[in-house]
Amino acid sequence: MSPAGMEAVILCGGQGTRLREETEFKPKPMVEIGGKPILWHILRRYHRFGVRRFVLCLGYKGEVIRDYFLNYRVRQSDVTVNLRSHAITVHDAAAEEDWEIVLTDTGDDTMTGGRIKRALKHVQGSRFFATYGDGVADIDIAALLASHEKGGRLATVTAVHPSSRYGEIDVAHGAVKTFSEKPQVNDGWINGGFFVFDKKAFDGVSDDPGLVLETDVLPPLAARGQLSAFQHGGFWQCMDTYREMLALNQIWARGNAPWL
Repeated sequence: MSPAGMEAVILCGGQGTRLREETEFKPKPMVEIGGKPILWHILRRYHRFGVRRFVLCLGYKGEVIRDYFLNYRVRQSDVTVNLRSHAITVHDAAAEEDWEIVLTDTGDDTMTGGRIKRALKHVQGSRFFATYGDGVADIDIAALLASHEKGGRLATVTAVHPSSRYGEIDVAHGAVKTFSEKPQVNDGWINGGFFVFDKKAFDGVSDDPGLVLETDVLPPLAARGQLSAFQHGGFWQCMDTYREMLALNQIWARGNAPWL
């Protein structure tokens, strides 16, 4: 199977409480990197590998995401608005992404597992990608899918090395041999999102809004031997804090954003 034949479910409903400077008035997936929502960057990554249909699980301030995509073409172009007839003429429309966006309200307080379960009615295939709406990576989506198929399990999670919050110093005999500012940690793997699920992974799983993907869905799959790991050693960064938002914008400003 090719990624081009699949859909991606994006979790967009969290409140982003640790990024309150930005999320007081908009959901975290709409916080910008280089003038574009981080959600746009995530969709671009999938689209690079042929994915064009996306199911967005809305929750907290979901109307902001609805407005963004419902008015996407108008936002990118010059327009004329006739206030009497309400007709809108779009002039020299910019090249548009070939995306099909499903906007589904999965509840303001629904947890991650419940959101995916509720969104399954919009997933047309028997297998789909899924990830969080607040993290970017230079992940090879085709390799992720190939790993899932090779593993033969119901679900695959991308394992990543997180970046350290502190500079790493290699000291020998009182002298600093190397100094690396905020390197990736090499002694542990964490859940980096970017999942592949067979729909059967959610068979028998309730649509309880309190269902948490990370504690109520993934551990039972692992216990049954049905969860694979795709180890990604490249760039990965979530945007949980204001400091991380600034860091991602600095990477973008330098013109070498690895996730694009």
